[in-house]
Amino acid sequence: MKRISVVIFDCDGVMFDSRQANIHYYNKVLAHFDLPPMTENEERFIHMYTAEESIRHVFRNTPFVDQAQAYRMRMKYAPFIKDMVIEPRLKELLKMLKPEYGLAVATNRSDTIGEVLESNGLTEFFDIVVSSLDVQNPKPHPESIYKILDFFSLSKEQCLYVGDSFVDWQTARAAVVHFVAYRNDELETPWKIKNLLEIKDLLDKLVTSQ
Repeated sequence: MKRISVVIFDCDGVMFDSRQANIHYYNKVLAHFDLPPMTENEERFIHMYTAEESIRHVFRNTPFVDQAQAYRMRMKYAPFIKDMVIEPRLKELLKMLKPEYGLAVATNRSDTIGEVLESNGLTEFFDIVVSSLDVQNPKPHPESIYKILDFFSLSKEQCLYVGDSFVDWQTARAAVVHFVAYRNDELETPWKIKNLLEIKDLLDKLVTSQ
């Protein structure tokens, strides 16, 4: 196994607990069209997919899909950032990794990711951030991972991707990169963690085992 040189993070569910923020956001869009709040299944869906896909799914049984997409484009996400809770120990982990590893974000967020990182003082840690707007094919397509690997001029074996959802797992599998499941024991991988600092321990073990 080649030495891991870059760690890629998903945003929602890994760097932030953003469920409430996203739920409030999409329910506000629904309310604009006098529609009821999302179901639990819809709440799970929006956690993993792009805003465009989420609107299409949430409004699938209504005549408002196109109007909702247009309204989403006009509606600012900034008021909902306050509802996002940064994951414990994230900044501590990034400070520990930064001198030795390349750091990246691969997310299905669109134009909101920059403001989310800046508002939480995280922008400086990441060498590259790939959103759904930066690729032709968002996750679970592996394009975002490939773009990051190209940026660092690294091979697949040198990448560790940290995600929490089935879409993240699919992305890692399609890209054939090492995958760490964060707080989701249902995902098929030998590397499962409950605390972000475990990533540093895992990387240290991989180095010493080589």
